[in-house]
Amino acid sequence: MLDLESDRVERTVSATNMDKFSQAICAFANDMPGSRQPGYLLIGVNDDGSPCGLKVTDELLTNLGGIRSDGNVLPQPVMSVSRHSIGENELVVVEVLPSDLPPVRYRGRIYIRVGPRKAIASEQEERILSERRIGLARSFDARPCIEAGIDELSMSLFEAYRREVVDPETIMVNHRSVEHQLASLRLFDPDRQCLTHAGVLLFGKNPRFYMPGAYVQYLRLPGTDLTDIPEDQAEVSGDIHSVLSELEGRLLLSIQTGMHPVGMFTEKKVPDYPERALRELLMNAVMHRNYDSNTPIRFYVFSDHMEIQSPGGLYGEATPENFPTRNSYRNPVIAEAMKSLGFVNRFGYGVQRAQALLAQNGNPPPQFEFDERSVLVRVYRRT
Repeated sequence: MLDLESDRVERTVSATNMDKFSQAICAFANDMPGSRQPGYLLIGVNDDGSPCGLKVTDELLTNLGGIRSDGNVLPQPVMSVSRHSIGENELVVVEVLPSDLPPVRYRGRIYIRVGPRKAIASEQEERILSERRIGLARSFDARPCIEAGIDELSMSLFEAYRREVVDPETIMVNHRSVEHQLASLRLFDPDRQCLTHAGVLLFGKNPRFYMPGAYVQYLRLPGTDLTDIPEDQAEVSGDIHSVLSELEGRLLLSIQTGMHPVGMFTEKKVPDYPERALRELLMNAVMHRNYDSNTPIRFYVFSDHMEIQSPGGLYGEATPENFPTRNSYRNPVIAEAMKSLGFVNRFGYGVQRAQALLAQNGNPPPQFEFDERSVLVRVYRRT
C-alpha cells in the first residue's frame, strides 16, 4: 500500500463516487499495458498509502458488487470486492481481472490506464485492444464466421445499435472505418476480414445460413400431448432483435386473463401466466443457448403449461446444485447486446426474477431439467 499508484493500482478516499469506481474498473479490465495481471481499486486510502479512516458499510460493498451486473460496464467485468482492516482502520479492495473481450466500455466510453492515471482510449489504443481480443477470445460468439464478409451486414441495424452503445461524442468525431467500428464492438475480425458469429447473429442479413440452428421452433397445441395437431406453428428466425421482438408478440397471444375473486364482492383480472416471467425465461434461452448446435430453441405452448428448451447444457460455473444463483456467460457479446437493446435489465437475475413473478401470480414454481445437451424449463398455468 506504500507504493505509488501505477497502471495496476488506484487509491481513493471517496466512498460514494460510483461513476469514478466504474471508470476505474473499466480501465483495469481493458489492461492496456497487456500485463494480464489484475488491477486493484483501493477505497479508503490516501494518496500516500495511509488509511483515511473510512467506515466500510454493507451498502458500500453491495453497491460496488452491483457494478459487475448493472450493465453499464460491458462486457461484464470479472471482479471481486472485499473488506480489509489495518489496525482500527477499514478499506475496500476491488480486484479486477483483465478482460478476454476488450475493449471494455463504461457508458459507451473506453477507459484505460496510462501509468498512474485514467484516460479515454485514442483511436490507436482502441485498435490495439480490438486486435488483442482476437488472440484472447474463447467464446463462440466472439470467434470469426469465416464465410460472412462485410456485405452480410445490415448497415441500418448496426447503426441503430451503435447509437445505443457508443458515447455520442465518440460517434461525432468518429473517422474510423466501418470494419474498425465493428471490430471495436467485437462484431468483426480484421485479420480474417469477416464478421464474428455475434456480428452475424445480431446484424446479419441471413444468420441461419451460417448457423442452421439459429431459430426458435414455436408450437401452440390444443392439449397436453405433443402429438396433437398444432393450432399454430412457426420457425422464428432472422437477426436476434427481430427474433426477440416476434417472440414477445407470440408470447402475448399465449396469455389469457380471467376474473378472480379477491374478496366477498370484488374481483380482479389475473393472467394465467405473468408476461414478464415468461419473457425473462425466453430471453435467457436466447442469450445462453449454444449457437454452435444445429438444434433450435423450442417454445411449446400446451393447454396447461409451456415449455422452453434451449440447446446447450449449463455453462461454466453453473451447476444443477447452484442454479440459478451462479451463472457464466456462454455468449458474452450477445449478452451485452441484449442488455444494450433493452431485452435484459440486469445480468444474472433473469431466472430468479421469473421465479418470484410466477410465485406472486399464483403459478406453481417452474420446473428445470438439465443434461449435457440442453436446458428445459416447464411453466404451469395458474389454476
